[in-house]
Parts: sequence; C-alpha cells; structure tokens
Amino acid sequence: MSVQIQCCVIDSANPNSLATFWEKALGWRRTYNKPEQVVLEPPAGSPADGVAPDLVFCRVPDAKTVKNRLHFELRPDDQESEVNRLLSVGARRVDIGQSGPEVTWVVLADPEGNEFCVLGALQEQT
Repeated sequence: MSVQIQCCVIDSANPNSLATFWEKALGWRRTYNKPEQVVLEPPAGSPADGVAPDLVFCRVPDAKTVKNRLHFELRPDDQESEVNRLLSVGARRVDIGQSGPEVTWVVLADPEGNEFCVLGALQEQT
C-alpha cells in the first residue's frame, strides 16, 4: 500500500489568527489564504518541504470544549528558550494533569486552546 499523510486539518473559529500563531511558532509559510481556510507549509527548499504534512486551518462554528485527542509535540534544541518564545507569540501554559519528576515536557495551548507539548532536547544515546 502506498499512502502518506498530506495534511493535518485544525478546526478553528478564526483560521487567519490561529494560522498566524503557528506561522510564527514554526517559521512556516502561508501557501493558501482565504477567510474560511489557511494553509501553512514548511519553508520552501527546507528539508521538511514536501515531506512534513501541511497544516490546514478551517473555519468551524463550534468552539473547542475538551482536551485534544491529537496534539503536536515540538522538539527544540533548548526547551526553556522555546517555551519563552512561544509564550511571547501567544501561547499559554496549561495544566492537563502533568506532574511529577518524570515529566520532562511543558504543555502549552495555542490562542484557541489547542494543547501541544514542548519536549526537552534530544539526548545523545551512548
């Protein structure tokens, strides 16, 4: 079987506003821009271009009401700096029950309340 994931569709009350947050968060480019739908893709010519699924933000009438069943996990080189940067562009900290010394990730939410995680830097395996 030959199949691949083309895109991840994200329901949104305001696709333009939510796409703007993710555009800043990921450094991706806007390749389609209408009031009802906005598409983000990785930077042209980057290793992720044509490989990573597009993000499609679609206008829906209903608001988010429960914890996401699917979420992004971002892996930066420096977790603390990235969390601070994401907070400065509109993310907010959220508590979904994560606690304890084994928790190495930070849970944030985008401006419409969609949770995502910021992981620690990848450690070299020895």
